[in-house]
Amino acid sequence: MTTDHSQRTRVLTGITTTGTPHLGNYVGAIRPTVQASRNPATQGFYFLADYHALIKCDDPARIQRSTLEIAASWIAAGLDPDGVMFYRQSDIPEIPELTWFLTCVTGKGLLNRAHAYKASVDKNNLAGNDPDADVTAGLFMYPVLMGADILMFKAHKVPVGRDQIQHIEMARDMASSFNHLYGEYLVLPEAVIEESVALLPGLDGRKMSKSYDNTIPLFASSAQLKKLISGIVTDSRAPGEAKDTEGSALFQIYQAFASAEETASLAKAYADGIGWGDAKQILFERIDREVAPMRAKYEELINNPATVDAILLKGAAKARELATPFIKELRHAVGLRALASAASSQGHAKTARAASPSFKQYREQDGQFYFKLVDPQGRVLLQSLGFGSPKDAGMAIAQLQQDDAKALAALGAQVTLGEGVSAAKVAEALGTLRAELAEKAKTKA
Repeated sequence: MTTDHSQRTRVLTGITTTGTPHLGNYVGAIRPTVQASRNPATQGFYFLADYHALIKCDDPARIQRSTLEIAASWIAAGLDPDGVMFYRQSDIPEIPELTWFLTCVTGKGLLNRAHAYKASVDKNNLAGNDPDADVTAGLFMYPVLMGADILMFKAHKVPVGRDQIQHIEMARDMASSFNHLYGEYLVLPEAVIEESVALLPGLDGRKMSKSYDNTIPLFASSAQLKKLISGIVTDSRAPGEAKDTEGSALFQIYQAFASAEETASLAKAYADGIGWGDAKQILFERIDREVAPMRAKYEELINNPATVDAILLKGAAKARELATPFIKELRHAVGLRALASAASSQGHAKTARAASPSFKQYREQDGQFYFKLVDPQGRVLLQSLGFGSPKDAGMAIAQLQQDDAKALAALGAQVTLGEGVSAAKVAEALGTLRAELAEKAKTKA
């Protein structure tokens, strides 16, 4: 198998193509990832999640239009398509193939706990319907497709809203299950949340979402933007009465755009009793100041869809330079190989496994996360007890790889030696792994 030796952190973000981009998409996904794309230490993967759109929308024209609008929004906001991986999900056929591989190692019990599926079941139960009424297999399998999006490109960081953390944890679980069976091919991703803007409120105070029809389009005209902001729900306190910033949708939206100094100034104005009309005018001016310079580029792209198509196809070709050889590796790993190569492949695999000791991270039916250190022959040298999250298990592994003596002492009863294995044998194996990591670091340098 091959390992990604890039020093850059891979950051991946996708937006489902079911509607017009709104301010929540901008502050929660588009803006932060565009900023990250300018960091030379970061490699960005930005995609239009049109496969996901089919789960939520059966209007082809809407999906097509949304794809154009979201692509144009990203570029207008400053994304450089030549400097990142910018592609349409459906242009990468390796993604649905990986989805199937992951489907075959993902427990139904895990998918039963997915928030979207549980919400549908709860709604049906309350209505006295069959629990799975109107639940498509697409909705049920949504987390697996999302896992494939992430794992295909070995993403390290995935910026998401707090309500999406579960999907990242599920992707980690799928990767661990696959790696446990076939070897360390898939990278376990981590969720990244910008706390202040993860869940931007909409016009009615609920999360800004197309589902609630409470959004403010990102590239609404100045006049439309002002009108929509004037409709943000506020309380009945009159000018001169002190107002609370906590729970104020208007204030939270402002905070997502403003500097710390600007936010503090509006907070003081709230305390001093600013009128809601004046507060909304301040919000309008702050948003329009940031969005107005991008509108011209957006309109230019919207009026030239062939240009956007060319950009996306170029991006897909670049992304497939990574995806095609990787899915070939995974096909080989699971046994989808030329029949004539069976004997030699088996021998090669055994030789590869015999090269060094390795950690295996996995999840058991009790829902806990475990790892074990095995020698080249598969003998268990060190076995952990259960951890509450894959991140905790991964941190323990990292500790052991950095300093086995201190880590073993710190972990205490959380890890046990394999049957007939001495602490010296474990230390020797960990020393081998450390030497390999140091050699890889030299190669990168």
